[in-house]
Amino acid sequence: TEGALRDAKRAYELDPTNAVARKNVARLQKIEEERLEKLKEETMGKLKDLGNSILGNFGLSLDNFAAVQDPNTGGYSISFNQNK
Repeated sequence: TEGALRDAKRAYELDPTNAVARKNVARLQKIEEERLEKLKEETMGKLKDLGNSILGNFGLSLDNFAAVQDPNTGGYSISFNQNK
């Protein structure tokens, strides 16, 4: 879908009055966003599994940690909770 979206955007750039190209860009953009979101979720799941497999050697899990983003700075604070 990535290539199709790129082609549709290019067609729309060449002829902004082309309604079909505009609709295709919108449709393909939605499909591409859904594909990327699914890929992101899959990747994060695999990373979490990897982290848990390593931490499991120490009797820990990623569920023992919580990351909270500071809205002012954008930085993260990581806390540890051994009871999980």
